[in-house]
Amino acid sequence: MAACTVPFLLWIVTLQWISAQDYSSQWAAHIEGGLEIAKRVTEKHGFVLLGEIFPDYYHLEHNHVSKRSVNPGLEHHKKLISEQNVKWAKQQTILSRSKRDYLTYVRDSRSSKRFAIKGGLNDPKWPKMWYLNRGKDMDMNVQGAWEEGITGKGSVVTILDDGLEKDHPDLIKNYDPSASYDMNNRDEDPMPRYDQMDTNRHGTRCAGEVAATANNSLCSVGVAFGASIGGVRMLDGDVTDAVEARSLSLNPQHIHIYSASWGPDDDGKTVDGPGELATRAFLEGISKGRGGKGSIFIWASGNGGREHDNCNCDGYTNAIWTLSISSATQNGHVPWYSEACSSTLATTYSSGSNYESQIITTDLHHECTSNHTGTSASAPLAAGIVALTLEANNKLTWRDMQHIVVLTARPTHLLASDWTINGVGRKVSHSFGYGLMDATTMVRLARKWKTVPAQHICNVTAQVFEKPVPARSTVTIQLLVKECNSVNFLEHVQAKISLTASRRGDIKIDLTSPSGTKSTLLAPRTHDNSHAGFHVWPFMTVHMWGERPFGIWQLTIHNEGKLLATMTDWEMVFYGTIFPPEQTHILPTISISQNLTSEDEPEQNFKSGECRVTTTKCLECAFGYNIYNGECVVDCPVKTYEDNDGVCSECHYTCYTCNGPNDYQCTKCWGDADMTHALGQTYCYSKNIKHLLDDKTWHIIATVLLIINIFVLLIFFKGGFWTKYKPGLEPGYGDYRLANQIEGDDC
Repeated sequence: MAACTVPFLLWIVTLQWISAQDYSSQWAAHIEGGLEIAKRVTEKHGFVLLGEIFPDYYHLEHNHVSKRSVNPGLEHHKKLISEQNVKWAKQQTILSRSKRDYLTYVRDSRSSKRFAIKGGLNDPKWPKMWYLNRGKDMDMNVQGAWEEGITGKGSVVTILDDGLEKDHPDLIKNYDPSASYDMNNRDEDPMPRYDQMDTNRHGTRCAGEVAATANNSLCSVGVAFGASIGGVRMLDGDVTDAVEARSLSLNPQHIHIYSASWGPDDDGKTVDGPGELATRAFLEGISKGRGGKGSIFIWASGNGGREHDNCNCDGYTNAIWTLSISSATQNGHVPWYSEACSSTLATTYSSGSNYESQIITTDLHHECTSNHTGTSASAPLAAGIVALTLEANNKLTWRDMQHIVVLTARPTHLLASDWTINGVGRKVSHSFGYGLMDATTMVRLARKWKTVPAQHICNVTAQVFEKPVPARSTVTIQLLVKECNSVNFLEHVQAKISLTASRRGDIKIDLTSPSGTKSTLLAPRTHDNSHAGFHVWPFMTVHMWGERPFGIWQLTIHNEGKLLATMTDWEMVFYGTIFPPEQTHILPTISISQNLTSEDEPEQNFKSGECRVTTTKCLECAFGYNIYNGECVVDCPVKTYEDNDGVCSECHYTCYTCNGPNDYQCTKCWGDADMTHALGQTYCYSKNIKHLLDDKTWHIIATVLLIINIFVLLIFFKGGFWTKYKPGLEPGYGDYRLANQIEGDDC
């Protein structure tokens, strides 16, 4: 027993070491009474007041506490919270935050070859800025806005990153000190720290995309070359919740747009998001920033594509307050680094394969680069387009901006296999959101935009009761929404989910709206071996934007693992409006008939029936009818079956018609598949592999190989081969150990 206890204890210690938090020397504290009292209280116990996060909330540091330690400073914490004016305090833990580019060490000299001037700009790299000047719907359509005199003037953008080279000759004209701060060195100079590898070039590169000066014969031109640009240096040091909160809430009545190209590690196994202070900073920003119109937060969706990551596991891009931006390559493909998720709202261009061009922008040492990459490069381009739009109409709220993006984004020329059409006729993709941002169309729509109706929130909880999801199986849970607290037209939709799983990466979650829009909230993550599951994680989708919430919502959990998972809680949160936005008629939505052929969606003829309970859609039909997409039908159409509740539910994707949700309940196959009968069950297999299944040759070969293997193993053990060729083991050792294990050996 003792021999087994030692490795077990070592395993426990190892787990504790892996999961241990690194505590910093910083605290956040709620201290009432004003700044002078806060200083007096904190200095009394050896703290230094670094700055104010929110009114009466302060960022502190203790100089006698290690800057990084696995042990909390309990003694100092107790002294601090013992003060009457201190209502709350928390020692800050160090967060892992990654920049969303991938490293290349190519820099172009400022004195690089000049190209022929094109489009009236003399910036030497302008002819190669393909993402701004290709035309023919192959760029982001900024030149039309420029020609109408829109350059971003009056808009203020700040880059939350690793610093900003404020004296760069292509940035200095637009540099705004009021939109800048150094959270790492705690001063007002955001200049980056220089090293041999130029590891702190990221912020300067992002800033040039937004507001590099036009027509100055230097480097490139920013999307909003008339906007003011600032930088917050906050990634070149220990990042804590307080550091993020102070950065996100810097000067919110002056700064309009915060651009962030970083987030939790894109390693395919992390589930992380903003802490309580950063969350409050977002909420304060959208409710109080810009004079109550709301700060606009632009976020890069993530670079974990190669690691099979999913940006819905990133609480920053997955939040309703951020405008989450993905990337497209020069040729319109999904980049290798891109993460597909349902929270992505739109796309801008960025880097792709080795043969595709990258993004041109400012670089450290007053230089220029043609090699900015990743979703890091996409978010600042979006920030520049938003800055142009705000110049056209500075009364736009943060929600107005998201509506405008949804209405104007272009799916044209973007190549993805998952484009679908939602319940209001708009194309949407997990890789590209609603498509490529279109600056000129956004600007023109903004000029005549009427503020959207007030946001309402509706919470509906499903009765789950510890729903088991067996290994290698699928479970579907339904939730009927009959009324929804003034939410009649959807914007963001959240599914707050709690589940346990032996391996979190084996779980896939799909959400289907009453209109039939299916959105993948979580895809399997091959590197996620965590046992933690999810605890009230708010998976968000924008795919149902504009749809009605009424009817049956379906949550489908796929367990692709070998062990049981359990669904413990499911709550739907619907964000939207009581009335539709007035300008939904301004831009025509995409007609379903223009995008789906008769082969994609066979025509259905079914008889409408009497509805007994209705809102905007039927919720209960008369006897003999079934509910399908909010209408009453006699017979369920193809790809659906009549379930026990009188609802036409989806068949397994391999079935054309079926009598249940599983792959073995097909009654008719698609044209490219044949039906196979086995043990009273029917499956649909592709014709390409059906002949292989019917061919008996491989059965015979497999049987012969199995017999040979069994024969070899018998010779191996009965012939004493093990003991003969393993020196140091007495004959019979293996039999002795096996017998002990069978009898219940403690190990």
